[in-house]
Amino acid sequence: MTSPNHVTAKLTRGLLAREIARRIQAERSALVQQWLRSAPINHFVLDDLLPEPWTRRIREAFPNGNRMLLKHSLRELKFVAAQMDAYHPLLEESIYAFQAPEVVELIHHITGLEALEPDEQLYAGGISTMARGHFLNPHVDNSHDKFRRRYRVLNLLFYVSPDWSAADGCNLELWPEGPRGTPRTIVSRFNRLVVMVTHQDSWHSVSRSTTDKNRCCVSNYYFSCEPVGGADYFHVTSFRGRPEQPLRDLLLRTDIWLRTAVRKVFPQGIRANPHFYDRGRDDRPA
Repeated sequence: MTSPNHVTAKLTRGLLAREIARRIQAERSALVQQWLRSAPINHFVLDDLLPEPWTRRIREAFPNGNRMLLKHSLRELKFVAAQMDAYHPLLEESIYAFQAPEVVELIHHITGLEALEPDEQLYAGGISTMARGHFLNPHVDNSHDKFRRRYRVLNLLFYVSPDWSAADGCNLELWPEGPRGTPRTIVSRFNRLVVMVTHQDSWHSVSRSTTDKNRCCVSNYYFSCEPVGGADYFHVTSFRGRPEQPLRDLLLRTDIWLRTAVRKVFPQGIRANPHFYDRGRDDRPA
């Protein structure tokens, strides 16, 4: 039976963070074991993260895709947004709940990663929506924050679309043997949190959506001054073709080479990444 408090509660980031921390703490030992057993792409999965009515309210707060940025290329097809004050306040509260000190500290203890810092500017974090036909090809995330001062070490994905099944597609895929190998699928199940390491070998993708439902996700990254594994590394976000896409793979390999060459000459890039939360910006969607 659903508690009346779960239906009527005002969902602030503080309340959400306390519930996230409570659920993580309750499953802490099992999550540690998941993390340790899942190398080389260490990760853990926690289902039923929040009371179901809360997660449904988060999903209902998502904007239509036409109010978000469409990323459309050989690499990916999806809607994204980071300028959170343009949308329902609950979405911002939900994102920043994962950045609460008590949540960050618990995830530090589970993963063993040191000096974790959440991403207040939402550099590639925020919200995403994927509709029929949307996908993310196999890729590794760029290694650093926008200033190349900290390593990107963790990806936190909270799935909020009710009644999602494996048959709907749009599921997370991990490629422990690289993009020429065989992926492991993690279904984008409603109310599921996935926390995964990001480093130079953490190849992952999202399978093509086969449904008219939208797959909605609340995303965060954690950074650290300490690289995963201890050795220094640098790479741009690097996409590859799937095993059945040899031509796309060739084109995307060339894309990696070109963008890496540019970053060697221009360490901050030749243009600012528009995907971050600028609270002073005045060109937000209506």
